[in-house]
Amino acid sequence: MNPATGWPFWLILALAALLGAVGAYGLAPFGYWGATLIALVLIAPLFLASETRARAAWIGWFFATGYFAHALNWIIEPFQVDADRHAWMAPFALVFMAGGLALFWAPAFWISRRPAFSAVRQSVLLAVALSITEFARGYVLTGFPWAGVSQVWVNTLVAQLLSLIGPYGLAALTFAATLPLGAALSAPKGSRAVVLPLALSVGFAVLALGYASIRPAVVETENTVRLVQPNAPQHQKWDPDYAPLFFARQIEFTAAEPQPDLIVWPETSVPAWLASAQPYLSAIAHAADGTPVFLGIQRGDGPRIYNSMIYLDENGRQSGLYDKHHLAPFGEYVPFGDLMARFGIFGLAATTGNGFSAGPGAALMDAGKLGKALPLICYEAVFTQDVLAAPDRADFLLQITNDAWFGTRSGPYQHLAQAQMRAIEQGLPMMRSANTGVSAMIDPLGRVTHSLALDQAGYVDATLPQPLKPTIYARTGDFPVFLMLSALFLLLVRNVRKD
Repeated sequence: MNPATGWPFWLILALAALLGAVGAYGLAPFGYWGATLIALVLIAPLFLASETRARAAWIGWFFATGYFAHALNWIIEPFQVDADRHAWMAPFALVFMAGGLALFWAPAFWISRRPAFSAVRQSVLLAVALSITEFARGYVLTGFPWAGVSQVWVNTLVAQLLSLIGPYGLAALTFAATLPLGAALSAPKGSRAVVLPLALSVGFAVLALGYASIRPAVVETENTVRLVQPNAPQHQKWDPDYAPLFFARQIEFTAAEPQPDLIVWPETSVPAWLASAQPYLSAIAHAADGTPVFLGIQRGDGPRIYNSMIYLDENGRQSGLYDKHHLAPFGEYVPFGDLMARFGIFGLAATTGNGFSAGPGAALMDAGKLGKALPLICYEAVFTQDVLAAPDRADFLLQITNDAWFGTRSGPYQHLAQAQMRAIEQGLPMMRSANTGVSAMIDPLGRVTHSLALDQAGYVDATLPQPLKPTIYARTGDFPVFLMLSALFLLLVRNVRKD
């Protein structure tokens, strides 16, 4: 007998929300991936206990809301930087973000609840439907794939499957290894229904461990990269009394001997707009003493403003420019910005109604003897499609970011985890310079080889690993997985009669 049968519905909803919150412990900084697996196993009996599709959808919504509310609790911290203007938005942001993202999962529960099907078939359908909705969450509108289930596998051997099937494929396997098992374990004792779910779970483990064992070894180059981390708190970053101190700190780190082969400063690390930044750029070039530098800076072009990255070559000349193209809604811009500005609503990082403008798209930047870099500014490293959109294969990924916005709890660590995922997916090393941390060198297998802790000022000199050959995922992208899931979904619901 299903243990949830006969329970008050409010209790089932509360338990679903609690399970979702527990499931989020699999994400950074905790990394308790077992908690996520247990939560997914246990939500299946609650789903099957629902008497109607509407109730199944509510269970799914409460489960997802609990998961996202815990996973994204860091989202309240950006609103505290300028508390007088934005603090009132914080509770609304968390509630609406968690509840809004849960709207992606709720339809999967609704469409999968079909009493005419066996419990296992319904749970397999739920696994497929949730996998498809995760695609939607990552792509629809501007997308927001943060806290995807596949992120719980970072720093485990299972994460190597990212190079084969990407984040959505790994999420699909995770759902398939847990939800049917939960459905089968709630079936009557002695039921043969447990055979297929157990086979799926064991097969997932065997595939993950077997594939990880054949991944190629990483070879280091002879090139050293210096990652600079000034540790400028966001509320002081642009303060005229503090900005010169942070800039001087970066100059000191840049000039330290021995000189590396490349220096990387974080996002918006120069306290001037590009058009008037020549004195700052000259100081950087002098401190670098012939070493090329990547750095973040803001620039204007007529009425438009951009969040940009520039490259200063060994002669101190600007020889590369990249404008961030995947902007953070309500952070760098607000939809209908001029209208919203009349009500005092601006993007957190913007000072005008429309906020920042988007650059033309993914591009490569020449880094001299180190090869070609694929630049990613902050939030762009969250999106696998932004990396897949590169016009050609890079030699390394380069992320500059200002994670001071994300506070000191889970946000910066979850951002780092997603950077590690992009490295695994592409088989490319990633150098990551973060204003307040975590700055890190990540090898093509997603391992952090060198890093600077959160809220620590300093720099780290790290050897740049060689790129691996293009991974299967780098060649195929998300389409094959999406196509397979869509076909499987249609197969599972074929010839269904009305419930």
